[in-house]
Amino acid sequence: MSAAVVLFDTHCHLDTSAFDADRDAVLARAHEAGVAHFVNPAYDLESSRRAVALAQARDGVFAAVGVHPNEVGSFNEAALETLHALARAPRVVAIGEIGLDYHWDKTTPQQQAAAFIAQLDLARRLSLPVIVHCREAYDDCLALLASHGRDLPLVMHAFSSELSHVRRALDLGYSIGIGGPVTYPKAHGLREVAAYVPADRLLIETDAPYLPPQGKRGQRNEPAYLTLIARAIAEVRHVSLEELAAQTTHNACALFRLPS
Repeated sequence: MSAAVVLFDTHCHLDTSAFDADRDAVLARAHEAGVAHFVNPAYDLESSRRAVALAQARDGVFAAVGVHPNEVGSFNEAALETLHALARAPRVVAIGEIGLDYHWDKTTPQQQAAAFIAQLDLARRLSLPVIVHCREAYDDCLALLASHGRDLPLVMHAFSSELSHVRRALDLGYSIGIGGPVTYPKAHGLREVAAYVPADRLLIETDAPYLPPQGKRGQRNEPAYLTLIARAIAEVRHVSLEELAAQTTHNACALFRLPS
C-alpha cells in the first residue's frame, strides 16, 4: 500500500464481541493497510455506550450513537434523553445507525418511523450528521427523509438499491456509502451505482464484522479489507486507488466535520 493512500472506514462495528479477542491487532492491521480513520456506529443504547468508550480509548476511532430500526421496540422519551447525553460526549461525530428495515419482522413500520423521526430531530438539534440504515424500505425511507431530514448532512450506509433511489438520495443532498458487496461477482447493479455517484458524495465502508468483500466471504470482516473495496470502486470509476482514497477520505472528513 502506498504511503500516500489514507483510507477512512466510515462504518465499522469495532465495539462488538467479534473483536473482543484481538481488537488491537485488528486496528494494527487496518493501519498497516492505510486505514487511518474509523466511525463506529451504534445500534442500541448499550452499543452506543460502548462506541463512545471505544472512541475515547483508541486513536482514529470516532463514535456514532443511535438505535437501529430492528431495536426500537422499546424506544421512548427516556431512550432519546440517554442518546442526547451520549451524543454530547467527546469524539461522537454522528447519530446512527438509524432508519428503516423491512427485511426482518422485529419491529413494526410505525415503531421504526417514529423512532427514526425522533432521532433525526435529535441530530438536527445537536447539529450532527446522520448515518442511515435502509433495507428493503427505500421508497418509505426516502419519503420520510424528504419530509423530516431534507436539511441534514447524511449518508445512506451500505447502499443496496437501484439508480432511481440513488438519484432521489442525491437530490436530497445525501452521500452514498458503499461496502463489500460491490466486490461480489453478481453485484452488477451496485457497481453501476458506484460508478454513478458524484465524486464528492461517495463514501466507503466495511460494515465489519459483517459483509466481507469477495475473497474474504465466510470470514469475519475487518477494516483492513477496506483496501479491497476501494480498489474495486476505483476500477469501476476508472480512477487510481490514490485518487479514490483521497476523495473519499476528504468526503468523510467533511461529512463528520473532522480535519482532513
